[in-house]
Amino acid sequence: MPDPGERVKLGATPLRVTRLGLGCAPLANLYRASDEVQARAAVDAAWDAGIRWFDTAPLYGHGLSERRLGAALRGRERSEYVVASKVGRLLRPGVDPETVFADVPPLRPVFDFSYDGALRSLEESLTRLGLDRIDLVHVHDPDAHEVEAERGAFRALLRLRDEGVIRAIGAGMNQSPMLARFVERGLVDCVLVAGRWSLLDDSAARDLLPLAERSGVAVIAAGVFNSGILAAPRAGATYDYAPAPPERLARAQRLEAICARFGVSLRAAALQFPLRHPAVRCVLVGARSAEEIADAAAQFTAPIPAELWAALAGE
Repeated sequence: MPDPGERVKLGATPLRVTRLGLGCAPLANLYRASDEVQARAAVDAAWDAGIRWFDTAPLYGHGLSERRLGAALRGRERSEYVVASKVGRLLRPGVDPETVFADVPPLRPVFDFSYDGALRSLEESLTRLGLDRIDLVHVHDPDAHEVEAERGAFRALLRLRDEGVIRAIGAGMNQSPMLARFVERGLVDCVLVAGRWSLLDDSAARDLLPLAERSGVAVIAAGVFNSGILAAPRAGATYDYAPAPPERLARAQRLEAICARFGVSLRAAALQFPLRHPAVRCVLVGARSAEEIADAAAQFTAPIPAELWAALAGE
């Protein structure tokens, strides 16, 4: 059984992270509003569960996630925890009518993968977090900006890593082919793949995971519930931040039924599945409350018989 608080080396980087990390988008009003008290309670519960690994981004809550995370970590020994944030979007005055975050500040995320944009983004993130350093910085969602990111943001992060300002460079995306190209080009120390290495979508196993394993690049698995459907496959569930297609919902319900036959929750299987590949060093789970964190930690350590994995693989 995995231990949420077990420290593991993040590939060839100097960072050691806990097996389970807190994804901080839900702390920042993802889908519905919450508040600073609830966010603080979630971070406190994560800390109590042994989690010392926190992932945020300017996009999350249009700055709210970084502010709330920084406030919740204030006063804790800085050497005890690892923080990751991202570059690629600058927050500028305005409104984003398509945001999936509720009650956000009057700021809109603007794509900017330039060299200077990455430097500005990191400086602004440090201010929001109230920290003197960010350990790991990902280039965030450069899907339509691959060339600009390679020529700009990655070069900026390389300079910062060489100067000791940051300790590792990554890329975080909801797809695996471009992440695989970044690994192949030697641009990253680690990658964060969201939703593409899960019980419902194992497409990262066809390109990213074997290449990362051969290259010694650590993989961070996120989006393991595929934005909700694998936590509760019910009518109205979301898959990739949109209403789940009927066929995805039906398959998730079949997976849940298989888990039930073995006395295991679907949530436990979804959380532990990513670690079955040796390239994956840790799992990020999003949570908005202390109760959700406590449940995630319990599911992460729930016993799972080998026979269940065989049964799920056959679905």
